Amino acid sequence: MKKYLLMSVVVIGLSYSCATNPITGKKELNFVSNSELFPSSFQQYGTFLKGNKIISGTADAQKVETVGLKIKRAAEKYLAYLGQSGYLNGYQWEYKLIDNKEVNAWCMPGGKIVVYSGILPITKDEAGLATVLGHEVSHALANHGAQRMSASQLQELGAVGVAVATGQQSAEKQQMWQQYYGLGSQVGVMLPFSRSHESEADKIGLTLMAIAGYNPDDAIVFWKRMASQPGGQSPPEFLSTHPSDATRMANLQVLIPEAKATAAKVNAAYK
Repeated sequence: MKKYLLMSVVVIGLSYSCATNPITGKKELNFVSNSELFPSSFQQYGTFLKGNKIISGTADAQKVETVGLKIKRAAEKYLAYLGQSGYLNGYQWEYKLIDNKEVNAWCMPGGKIVVYSGILPITKDEAGLATVLGHEVSHALANHGAQRMSASQLQELGAVGVAVATGQQSAEKQQMWQQYYGLGSQVGVMLPFSRSHESEADKIGLTLMAIAGYNPDDAIVFWKRMASQPGGQSPPEFLSTHPSDATRMANLQVLIPEAKATAAKVNAAYK
């Protein structure tokens, strides 16, 4: 029984990872459909907006809307170019600027985006903001939220498997094996999984900003400004959900030519 339970965890993961995401071209781990995920996402977004101060009617708010619309259109154009326009069914794009000093922005599944005012001094211009919004929109397009939820479910199933496999051992040893499993699955699987999502969103984001008419080279300029911000020492990369600044900028430098080439093809097809 122990063996079959552990095998079933693997089989479930593999069976659900067979779907290919059209914008990444990769098989993805996803147990959650958009029809299940989006309504919850939209509700949470609405609740967040009610509890926070929305900035509207200002030049900054208009810039967020303008750049957001360009990135949205770039995403639509890119997916049309890939023959996947229907992929965006159910997305409800919305961009809001929130009065908050935190240096942050995020996008919920289904296209609900928030930009905190604290990040604007670092984005500085439209290209910097396009870097951020292209990255955040890419998380939504690549189904990263649903994939993280699915990975967490598998991690929990794995913990159940460990509990069953060690059920005849002493309480101390059971606890020890759970700790080993928790640490191993987090550092060896979950954190690399998250870092891969960040790198994937960077890659797609470069392409989107290029299709939208911005220079992807400006993404490097933005991340240099971000890296220079005070904020204390970052954890080692292997213990972080994000690549280090140095890794990120090196990866971007390699990806920029491909983003420009893809954008040129997409825009040429829709002149």
